[in-house]
Amino acid sequence: MDPFAALAPGELRTERLRLVPVEPVLAPRLHPVLDDPALHTWTGGAPLGLDALTARYGRLASRRSPDGTQAWLSWAVLRGEAAVGTVEATVLVRDHPVAVLAWVISSGTQGRGYAGEAATAVRDWLAAHGVMHYQASIAPGHAASEAVARRIGLAPTGARTAEGERVWSGRAGG
Repeated sequence: MDPFAALAPGELRTERLRLVPVEPVLAPRLHPVLDDPALHTWTGGAPLGLDALTARYGRLASRRSPDGTQAWLSWAVLRGEAAVGTVEATVLVRDHPVAVLAWVISSGTQGRGYAGEAATAVRDWLAAHGVMHYQASIAPGHAASEAVARRIGLAPTGARTAEGERVWSGRAGG
């Protein structure tokens, strides 16, 4: 039985946003948003060039890790026709499905609630498809991402990633 069969992401809508599944064709629209070194202040690394971003979206469009153990679900976050960021869920199946959530919103549109709105839409979509447990990894002191995590029902745990990020965890409905 395929544990990810029901997880075929489509377009999601919120009051202000439209979330469109990431495909390579979206890379030119998202590249100017994500080509901002300030976005890497908390996550490390550097912006990807357009070719590398297009290749990454090609891999993500497969919706599966190469070994088939993870579902890769990624959406471009649009406000009208303007790209403002991305939201992702990596779904792992252990005793039960767990979605590891991540969000990135452009520097110029942060502080407007877009990350929380988009992450809530993804969390609710996942819950409707049977994924009830969520996690996020957040750099200590990243108040904006901590606020998004709280908004979607996550709380900090004592666990840390290898990179030193704090693991936040929660369950749909409580």
